[in-house]
Amino acid sequence: MSPRQSGHFRVVIVGAGFSGLGMAIRLRQEGLEDFVVLERAGDVGGVWRDNSYPGCACDVPSHLYSFSFAPNPHWSRAYSPQGEIHAYLRDCVERFGLRPWLRFHHAVEEARWDDAAQLWRIRTSQGALTAEVFVFAAGAFNEPLTPKLPGLERFQGKVMHSARWDHDHALAGRKVAVVGTGASAIQFVPAIQPQVGRLVLFQRTPAWVMPRKDHLIARWVRGLYARVPGLRWLVRAFLYATHEASGLAFLHPWLIRLAQRRALRHLKASVKDPVLRAKLRPRYTLGCKRVLISDDYLRSLTQDNVQVVTEGVREVREHSVVTDAGAEHPVDTLIFGTGFHITDPSFARHIRGRDGRTLAEHWAGSMKAHLGMSVHGFPNFFMLLGPNTGLGHTSVILMVESQLAHVLNALRFLEGRDLAAVEPTSEAQAAYVRDLDERMRDTVWSQGGCVSWYMDATGRNSTLWPGFTFSYKHRVVAFEPSEYRAIARHDRVAVARRARSRELAHG
Repeated sequence: MSPRQSGHFRVVIVGAGFSGLGMAIRLRQEGLEDFVVLERAGDVGGVWRDNSYPGCACDVPSHLYSFSFAPNPHWSRAYSPQGEIHAYLRDCVERFGLRPWLRFHHAVEEARWDDAAQLWRIRTSQGALTAEVFVFAAGAFNEPLTPKLPGLERFQGKVMHSARWDHDHALAGRKVAVVGTGASAIQFVPAIQPQVGRLVLFQRTPAWVMPRKDHLIARWVRGLYARVPGLRWLVRAFLYATHEASGLAFLHPWLIRLAQRRALRHLKASVKDPVLRAKLRPRYTLGCKRVLISDDYLRSLTQDNVQVVTEGVREVREHSVVTDAGAEHPVDTLIFGTGFHITDPSFARHIRGRDGRTLAEHWAGSMKAHLGMSVHGFPNFFMLLGPNTGLGHTSVILMVESQLAHVLNALRFLEGRDLAAVEPTSEAQAAYVRDLDERMRDTVWSQGGCVSWYMDATGRNSTLWPGFTFSYKHRVVAFEPSEYRAIARHDRVAVARRARSRELAHG
């Protein structure tokens, strides 16, 4: 069966990355095919389509960073490179026959709940459509953050962000400045270091780096995984158990000392120069900021063509970068590895609820959602990987699958009672957020002595889940009616829906 081409759908999904495609797959598996997936780009993949910088790879083991309902025995490495993950998502589209449900080059410009018609009105770059249920699955890592450095606009060389890498810009022999030392920089810095003439790394805060232990998966092993699914399941189960166990250290900071000693040994083994090693040694508790994993990042910083600068950037000139100390570094290429807009997403300014106010206005600087998915005042609205669903220890795909199950149970509840909509009660949402904040208080993210992108403008951690993935699953999978306001259909809406149902039944 193919989706209707009309402008109204039971479910509209925004985003064709892991979350959006996972939602589409699960809807089809449930026999619900009155939906569409809107994607602003011309291909699926989300963050794994947009980030193609040299060395880009996942920092979660391959067999854990994939859908449980769509296993892949053919991963070539312990940690999948970007190209293989992108290919995996494309393969999911073909494997589950999703292509007719995808609408590319449909950027969502505004979405608002129409209380009279009891539906979402969604304006896209290709026209308008309506939906009974709105699933936002665009993810957190889609808006690159470029700092507003004084004088940046007058720089005469090449400027790019790691998430918008220009592969036509040759780096051989270039004088390159890299701003930022996060998860992207630790991958592309060692990849480009052998090519460039000079690399100046501007480091505001050193990162804790753990060894990656990446390696090729032998062809015969991959063949065995393909022939013996149970073996692949055991590998995934082992990876799941070990990574969940590591989460204990984030919840109880005194346990982090063992991991911290391992990171210090990795630093000492990689960097022999005591002066450089001192620059690269963090002064906060491991885990307070995102823990990075790499076998070659620290070693690449010891090379003769690399300089690590710890002073802040005072200004950018036409052909150089000047530090707060007044040192001028001639460069012709400026690369930002400065992450994304996580706690201040622009989409929140374009989604309006029952009262006409935007999500951004409701949040007032701090993202809050019931179960990390739904928001009081926004009926039939579900976010995948919304507030406080990020992780510091294992695969977010595990969180996504729990959320997919919750949305399906919500849809069953709506259908079974012929309701127009559901939305969390203000009491249930407030209680959930209050409990979450209380649990966050004793974690390393609150007690570790650092400032991180996990924190929003109010000083609250609105990004991470303070627990295990199995505890989130236990809390989220079921749909608890007592936590939601059930909204009955208006008579005229019920009549219109029956007419649409007949239309759908007759093709």
